[in-house]
Amino acid sequence: MKRISLYLILLLCAVSVFAQPQKHAGNPVFDGWYADPEGIVFGNKYWVYPTYSAPYEQQVHLDAFSSPDLVKWKKHAHIIDTADVKWAKRAMWAPAIVEKDGKYFLFFAANDIQSDQEYGGIGIGISDKPEGPYKDYLGKPLLDKFHNGAQPIDQFVFHDQDGQYYMIYGGWRHCNIVKLKDDFTGFEPFEDGTFFKEITPEGYVEGPFMFIRNGKYYFMWSEGGWGGPHYCVAYAIADSPFGPFKRIGKVLQQDPAVATGAGHHSMMQVPGTDEWYIVYHRRPLGETDANYRVTCIDRVVFDKDGFIQPVKITFEGVQKRKIR
Repeated sequence: MKRISLYLILLLCAVSVFAQPQKHAGNPVFDGWYADPEGIVFGNKYWVYPTYSAPYEQQVHLDAFSSPDLVKWKKHAHIIDTADVKWAKRAMWAPAIVEKDGKYFLFFAANDIQSDQEYGGIGIGISDKPEGPYKDYLGKPLLDKFHNGAQPIDQFVFHDQDGQYYMIYGGWRHCNIVKLKDDFTGFEPFEDGTFFKEITPEGYVEGPFMFIRNGKYYFMWSEGGWGGPHYCVAYAIADSPFGPFKRIGKVLQQDPAVATGAGHHSMMQVPGTDEWYIVYHRRPLGETDANYRVTCIDRVVFDKDGFIQPVKITFEGVQKRKIR
């Protein structure tokens, strides 16, 4: 009887532990190999749009994930793939998304072109819903050429305070900003007649991201090699989206006790608050394959002067947080 009673007590304790509501998201936030995540809020949900992290020949679709609280995530599979984008053949990656006039525009890079003689670059998918499905908006790349040495990849769409939309993009250690037409079918010239302004800061490699906080423009980017352990994120602050951007320092990097290769990120702000999260990928300890990357979320803290404090990457992740 004593043994049975003890067994029942242990069983009840175990049930009690597992019945407790999950308070932290845990890292990675969802299963699978995913990288280059774009995090954003639509309505009362958090959304993440990552690269399906696989060899380029298998990188032919994109999935999305949504959550009401950062803890429970729902997968939306194959929101777009190369069957919907006839000019895209491989290396479909680094999505960026924006909602405009009731439509959702999903920007992506495809084909990993290495010169102007190859066909590919940055394209756009369009849908009536954030979960898709997305169809090819233009029937061709929005941008398929190199300008100022920037490979046409890693695009981010930035909505400025005056209503103007810009695309900030570029690989191969060069970053450009372009002024998007109101319908996203092309670019408009700047006042000096040019279309592509280079805003490359010191140390820039790829993965640009921009946001505004307290009237200041924060520009962030990835440094190092994406396939290695020392991939990281640095940032700068300026008074305009054109800079000049003077590198301040690293804010996200590996922790040998947690994970390596932490980089290619985005930022999410809880609407109506000054709460911020960094959404990024990293490589689990012991993994050496370049494509073995997972998507994680951790808190971002600013000091009293507005500088970003170094992010502590964690296993437990962020606390449960619904959007009110």
